[in-house]
Amino acid sequence: MAATRDESNAKGEALGAARNSLQPDRFRNARQNDSPAGAIHDLRIGPAGWAYKDWNGVVYPSPRPKGFHEATYLAQFFDTIEINTSFYAPLRIEQAEQWIERVAANPRFLFTAKLWQRFTHDPAPSVTDEREVRLGFDVLMGEGKLGAVLVQFPFAFHRTSETVKHLEGLLRRFAQYPLVVEFRHASWKAPETFALLREHRAGFCNIDQPIIGRSLEPSAQVTSEIGYVRLHGRRYDTWFANAKASGGRNASRANETTATNSPTSPRDFFPRNDSRGPESPDAIPAFERYNYLYSEAELLPWAERIQSVRAAAKNTFVVTNNHYLGKGVVNALQLISILKGIKVAVPETLRQPYPELNGIAAQPPATPTLFPMG
Repeated sequence: MAATRDESNAKGEALGAARNSLQPDRFRNARQNDSPAGAIHDLRIGPAGWAYKDWNGVVYPSPRPKGFHEATYLAQFFDTIEINTSFYAPLRIEQAEQWIERVAANPRFLFTAKLWQRFTHDPAPSVTDEREVRLGFDVLMGEGKLGAVLVQFPFAFHRTSETVKHLEGLLRRFAQYPLVVEFRHASWKAPETFALLREHRAGFCNIDQPIIGRSLEPSAQVTSEIGYVRLHGRRYDTWFANAKASGGRNASRANETTATNSPTSPRDFFPRNDSRGPESPDAIPAFERYNYLYSEAELLPWAERIQSVRAAAKNTFVVTNNHYLGKGVVNALQLISILKGIKVAVPETLRQPYPELNGIAAQPPATPTLFPMG
């Protein structure tokens, strides 16, 4: 027992030393609302999306008070949220206008938003598609609330002459927006890629994902005024969609092998994982891909990378996409605490399922807790 206690103490001391090394004066004395929007080396951290049923009673209060809106609630704790729905359908004007109003109480708040998948997964999006996708983005940008547009490509989008041409066309087509490009396949880790992004003033999205086969590894690249980091979690057993529940890590690797086959056209960018499709009764639910909570030890190396990105960028966005049961919210709060050296506001409902938040919470829990306070 003594050895175990010693090991635990040593681990705690190591984490403490790592935390201290990450907090020079410019971070230790920072506050979440310490600088106006657009300030040099500005940093915003927040979750990806907000409309998740599994957040009810975990992230959000239950029952919800009258007039409750998720974005308004989250804007009390974060200065950014990545809009997820714009990946599946164009953002409507009335949506953009409503969401701007919902976060108005936080003057530092900026949205980021995914580009409609019609442009990243379809070989021939139409002029009408382009017109529709611009409507909501233009509202956000006109009000100074659009921090970045994320052009998100899947793992099967490998670097070839055809895909480079496709990418270059998108960078030209949407050049007036603050673009950031997310790749997941390691073939894009090349000087030519970074040069192309710099030429078009587009940012590079640094990601954390399960490293399977030729998956893109962690990085701290900056190719424009925008720095961007996305944390997806590390669920090796479920990362490639539709993995069988009984397949585990081996099934994931088999799926990765299928995914490495070069796509014949942009329409084939999605990996082929399970021929029976998502309806298969033994397929793992899609949300399990993001059911992962980072430990503090796993966050600290990313905090170092984020500092490096922030030092080279005008505006840096860090997005936690491990959203299931609010885990991304937990990790976003932890990153704010680590990087800014402060205690943070914590949603009351999150304290019970994630008692580790008590150690970084600015306020004690509203009700007595059995868990030790940090």
